Amino acid sequence: MEAPLDLPEGVRDPRDELPDHLPALRAFAISLTRNVSMADDLVQDTIVKAWTNFDKFTVGTNLRAWLFTILRNTFYSDKRKTRREVADPEGTHAASLYVKPDHDGRMAFAEFSAAFDKLTAEHREVLILVGASGFSYEDAAEMMGVAVGTVKSRANRARTRLAELLHLDDGEQVFSDVDGTTLAVMSKSGVNAA
Repeated sequence: MEAPLDLPEGVRDPRDELPDHLPALRAFAISLTRNVSMADDLVQDTIVKAWTNFDKFTVGTNLRAWLFTILRNTFYSDKRKTRREVADPEGTHAASLYVKPDHDGRMAFAEFSAAFDKLTAEHREVLILVGASGFSYEDAAEMMGVAVGTVKSRANRARTRLAELLHLDDGEQVFSDVDGTTLAVMSKSGVNAA
C-alpha cells in the first residue's frame, strides 16, 4: 500500500501526474540510449524509482525535472555498471558459449506463420489475446466486447483450425519438437507455442 503524501488542500497528488510525463521521459531516454527497447526499460526503471521515493519529492517543485534527474542518474549508473561488459554485436563470443539446436526453428516458425495468416481475423485476435499475450478469457472478453463463452468458443475453434492447418495429431502441441532455446527466440516474436 502506498504511503499518503502530505499535500496542501487542493493540490493534485503528483503520482497522478506521472502518465503526463511519460512521452517526454521516453523521448529523453531514447536520446540517451539510442535504442527504443533500452529506452523503454530506462523509463520503467525511472517510474519505479520515482514511485518508491515520492516521499523525497517536494510537492510544488518541478516534477518533470525531478523525473528527468532520476532517469539521467539511472542511465549513467547503469552505464558505469556495464562498463566491464564485453561488447559482442556480431554474436561471435555468444555463439561460442552454446551449441545451436539440431533442428531449424525458422522452418517451424515459417509454417506456423503461414497457417496463422490463414485464420480469420477473429481467430487471430483471440489467439493473440489469450495465447500470446496471456490475457484471461474474462479480460479478453472485456477487450473484445463479447461474452466470456464467446471468447472460449473462438479460442477453441481457432486452436482446432490452426492444428488442422499444421496437420497436427490430436493433442499434439504446435511446436512439440522445439526445444527451449527456440521457444525463447519465438517468444520474442510474440508467438506462444502452447
